[in-house]
Amino acid sequence: MKRLLSLLICITVLGVLYTPSYAHAEETAEDLVKSAPSAILMEKNSGMTLYEKQADKKLPPASMTKIMTLLLIMEELEKGNISLDEKVTVSENAASMGGSQIFLEAGEEMTVKDLIKGIAIASGNDASVAMAERIAGSEKAFVKQMNKKAKSLGLKNTHFENPTGLPAEGHYSTARDMAVMARELLLHEKITEYTSTYEDYLRKGQENEFWLVNTNKLIKSYPGVDGLKTGYTDKAKYCLTASAKKGDLHMIAVVMGAETPKKRNADVTSMLDYGFSQYEGVQLFANNDVLHSVKTTRGTPKVLPLAPEKDVVVLKKKNQPKGNYKATLKVRKSLDLPVEKGDHFGWVVITNNGQEVTKVRLEATKPITRANVLELFERSFRNLTSFQKF
Repeated sequence: MKRLLSLLICITVLGVLYTPSYAHAEETAEDLVKSAPSAILMEKNSGMTLYEKQADKKLPPASMTKIMTLLLIMEELEKGNISLDEKVTVSENAASMGGSQIFLEAGEEMTVKDLIKGIAIASGNDASVAMAERIAGSEKAFVKQMNKKAKSLGLKNTHFENPTGLPAEGHYSTARDMAVMARELLLHEKITEYTSTYEDYLRKGQENEFWLVNTNKLIKSYPGVDGLKTGYTDKAKYCLTASAKKGDLHMIAVVMGAETPKKRNADVTSMLDYGFSQYEGVQLFANNDVLHSVKTTRGTPKVLPLAPEKDVVVLKKKNQPKGNYKATLKVRKSLDLPVEKGDHFGWVVITNNGQEVTKVRLEATKPITRANVLELFERSFRNLTSFQKF
């Protein structure tokens, strides 16, 4: 049920257990992650880090790079700049990609939907470059967009040289940055329709039919896993950014540089087991709760409802005492027309005793267009008439 909290600045939420945003696992890094030199466990809804081990160490991300590639693709879909049914013509450059691939041929046409499958399920380098060229005009231009997006997300320890993760000088990221990218990608809920698929086919029924098998085996073996991306090169070793949901919790576990796939999966499983067994989520607001409304005299409609970008969830340790939370709305004062659905207008900031626990962006729940001359005249006339009655 939506709750209209117009002009409300502070909301106190009582009876919720308190967990600080910098909470870490009680276990040492050696206890929880045995193989990978770098790892992190983050809860997606709250953004809280529950465990980390050298999480800011710069390392080659291998095909986990494709998390950023998929993020830019999903953003283009959301903007309407591309469509799932659109056919993309494969270039010589895209078809020439080595490593993991779906064996595209130069001149071949494949839909955006099937290319996404090829990236998300089979980690196709050729599919990644084909989509990069479609979106930005060239692979190089797309890489610029990748780095621009990384900067906008506040990622200071990430730099891309390609959309695939193939070895390249100056191509690096960190476990923490990968978790932030994964969290952003998971805001596009449809992505898990692809990343959670274990097997599928491309060119079904044709002579060159291709069987897709997901490189993330935890999809079958760990309940709740719905993605996201594996990675491997000789230098990067075995990497995985895994996503798993149980109840109100949505965990993101990242390992980089594990010695074998088995040890990589064991490290991820260890972190997920810890997160789900020790923590539980408390939802303060749903993503469709209207928390504030902005009025405009020159827009149509005249009222813009604002709601959280996603559910506002905080974590609590299962054995912690109760505490108090306070939610503060920080709303942008100006409203520039037109407004698109999803435009950001501020933050819902959750604190305990003045310490920030988490924050979620406030966004427009519907578009607002500029009122036409007739509408503005009618409003002015009604206002004048109403004033004269007094």
